[in-house]
Amino acid sequence: MTTIDHRRVAATGVSTAFGTFGELLQGVLPEDDGDFLVTLPVARWSTAHFELTPDETGLTVGPVHKKKALRLARMILDDAGRPGGGVLRIDSTLPEGKGLASSSADLVATARAVANALGEPMPPRRIESYLARIEPTDGVLYPAIVAFHHRSVRLRARLGSLPPMTVVGIDEGGAVDTVAFNAIPKPFTAADRRDYARLLDRVTRAVDRQDLAEVGRVATESARMNQVLRHKRSLEPMIRMCEELGGLGVVIGHSGTSLGILLDTTAPDNAARLAATAQRCQELEGNVTIYHTLSFH
Repeated sequence: MTTIDHRRVAATGVSTAFGTFGELLQGVLPEDDGDFLVTLPVARWSTAHFELTPDETGLTVGPVHKKKALRLARMILDDAGRPGGGVLRIDSTLPEGKGLASSSADLVATARAVANALGEPMPPRRIESYLARIEPTDGVLYPAIVAFHHRSVRLRARLGSLPPMTVVGIDEGGAVDTVAFNAIPKPFTAADRRDYARLLDRVTRAVDRQDLAEVGRVATESARMNQVLRHKRSLEPMIRMCEELGGLGVVIGHSGTSLGILLDTTAPDNAARLAATAQRCQELEGNVTIYHTLSFH
C-alpha cells in the first residue's frame, strides 16, 4: 500500500467574504472593551485564491501590497505545521481606505481559502483568533447583521437580517488607515456611552421588527456622533437631501471617507427616488456609486 503524505501535496483553495457600507452604528459602550460596531453587509466581495506549493519555501501575494493577508496565510500554515510555500491572489471589488471593510474582507477570504487548500476547518471563532493578532476587524465573518467588538475581534450578537436596501454612496476622497483610526483616543463621555447603549438597543429591536425607518434614524444619529472623530463635510447636506427625497437615513464609513443615503429597495417608487437621489449626490460631490445590501435567510 502506498501512503500519501498530504503535507507534501499541492492543493488550491478559493473563498470569498463580503464587505460592508460602513456601519449602521459605531461607538463605545459603558463597559470594558466597549468599542463596537453594527455591520451593514453589501453585495461587494473580496475573493482569495491560494495555491499551496509544498516543494517551495516562498510565500507570495498579489497585489503585492496585501501584506496583512500574506502574514495571515503564513500564520495559518505555521499553526498547521505545513512546510512549503504558496501563492495567494486577492481580487476585490471593495475600494480601500473608504470604510467599506475591504481589509477585513481580504483577511476573512484569505483565512477560508488557505483552510480550503489545507482541508482544515476554519470556523469564525478560529478566524477571530488570528485576526485579533493582526488588526481591528469588521464582523464580516458572519452571514448576518451583527454587533461586533472590532478592536478585540469578537462577536457580541447576531441581530439578524433586513429587507433589501439600496445605498446611494459618495466618497469625499482620500483614504483612512483603519489601524491608525482605531488608535485615536475616543473623546466620548459617560453620557455618550449611555447614548450608544440606547442606540444599540434601538437598532437591535429595529432589525428584529424589520423596521427600516428606525434603522435609518439610528444610522443617521451614529453618523452625527462620529463627527468628533472623523468629520465629514458632506454629512449635513446628505441628511437634508435624504429628508427631502424621502430616504431612510444616512450611513457612513465611520473610519473611512464614504457616506450613503439608504433607500427601501422594495418601495413602489424606488426607481424614481433612486434616480433623483443619485442626481443630487452627483451634484453635491461629483461621484456616485450604487450599493445593494445583502439579506440572509
